[in-house]
Amino acid sequence: MNVNRSTLRAIRAPVTLITLGLLFALNNFTRFGFSETWPVLLIVFGALSLLCREGSATPPPSRYGYPPPPPRSGDPSLQPPGEQR
Repeated sequence: MNVNRSTLRAIRAPVTLITLGLLFALNNFTRFGFSETWPVLLIVFGALSLLCREGSATPPPSRYGYPPPPPRSGDPSLQPPGEQR
Protein backbone atom coordinates (compact mmCIF):
# COMPACT_ATOMS: atom_id res chain seq x y z
CA MET A 1 0.00 0.00 0.00
CA ASN A 2 1.56 3.27 -1.10
CA VAL A 3 -0.09 5.76 1.22
CA ASN A 4 2.26 8.24 2.82
CA ARG A 5 2.28 8.93 6.51
CA SER A 6 0.82 12.45 6.29
CA THR A 7 -2.24 11.10 4.46
CA LEU A 8 -2.80 8.51 7.18
CA ARG A 9 -2.52 11.18 9.86
CA ALA A 10 -4.98 13.35 7.94
CA ILE A 11 -7.62 10.62 7.75
CA ARG A 12 -7.24 9.38 11.33
CA ALA A 13 -9.63 11.91 12.91
CA PRO A 14 -12.35 11.67 10.22
CA VAL A 15 -12.30 7.86 10.28
CA THR A 16 -12.54 7.90 14.07
CA LEU A 17 -15.47 10.33 14.03
CA ILE A 18 -17.30 8.33 11.36
CA THR A 19 -16.81 5.15 13.38
CA LEU A 20 -18.05 6.85 16.53
CA GLY A 21 -21.11 8.16 14.67
CA LEU A 22 -21.89 4.70 13.33
CA LEU A 23 -21.64 3.23 16.81
CA PHE A 24 -24.05 5.84 18.19
CA ALA A 25 -26.41 5.18 15.28
CA LEU A 26 -26.30 1.48 16.10
CA ASN A 27 -27.05 2.38 19.70
CA ASN A 28 -30.14 4.40 18.71
CA PHE A 29 -31.57 2.34 15.85
CA THR A 30 -30.71 -1.27 16.64
CA ARG A 31 -30.66 -3.56 19.63
CA PHE A 32 -26.86 -3.18 19.93
CA GLY A 33 -25.89 -0.72 22.65
CA PHE A 34 -22.74 1.36 22.77
CA SER A 35 -21.57 -0.74 25.71
CA GLU A 36 -21.45 -3.74 23.34
CA THR A 37 -19.90 -2.05 20.31
CA TRP A 38 -17.19 0.24 21.74
CA PRO A 39 -14.40 -2.31 21.06
CA VAL A 40 -14.82 -1.43 17.38
CA LEU A 41 -13.09 1.87 18.22
CA LEU A 42 -10.05 -0.05 19.49
CA ILE A 43 -9.98 -2.07 16.28
CA VAL A 44 -10.12 1.10 14.16
CA PHE A 45 -7.36 2.76 16.21
CA GLY A 46 -5.20 -0.36 15.91
CA ALA A 47 -5.74 -0.66 12.15
CA LEU A 48 -4.84 2.99 11.60
CA SER A 49 -1.72 2.60 13.75
CA LEU A 50 -0.63 -0.46 11.78
CA LEU A 51 -1.15 1.37 8.50
CA CYS A 52 0.85 4.33 9.79
CA ARG A 53 3.74 2.05 10.77
CA GLU A 54 3.60 0.24 7.45
CA GLY A 55 3.91 3.57 5.67
CA SER A 56 7.10 4.37 7.58
CA ALA A 57 8.85 1.05 6.94
CA THR A 58 11.64 2.60 4.88
CA PRO A 59 14.94 2.49 6.76
CA PRO A 60 16.64 5.76 7.65
CA PRO A 61 19.43 6.87 5.32
CA SER A 62 22.99 5.95 6.21
CA ARG A 63 24.69 8.51 8.41
CA TYR A 64 27.83 8.56 6.32
CA GLY A 65 26.43 7.96 2.85
CA TYR A 66 28.22 4.61 2.47
CA PRO A 67 27.94 1.23 4.18
CA PRO A 68 30.09 0.45 7.23
CA PRO A 69 33.36 -1.42 6.63
CA PRO A 70 33.35 -5.21 6.93
CA PRO A 71 34.54 -6.73 10.22
CA ARG A 72 38.28 -7.21 10.48
CA SER A 73 39.78 -10.66 10.49
CA GLY A 74 43.17 -12.23 10.08
CA ASP A 75 46.14 -10.24 11.36
CA PRO A 76 45.77 -9.52 15.13
CA SER A 77 47.59 -6.22 14.71
CA LEU A 78 44.68 -4.98 12.59
CA GLN A 79 42.12 -5.71 15.33
CA PRO A 80 40.77 -2.79 17.38
CA PRO A 81 42.25 -2.66 20.91
CA GLY A 82 39.22 -4.22 22.64
CA GLU A 83 38.93 -7.12 20.20
CA GLN A 84 42.44 -8.62 20.28
CA ARG A 85 42.64 -12.36 20.89
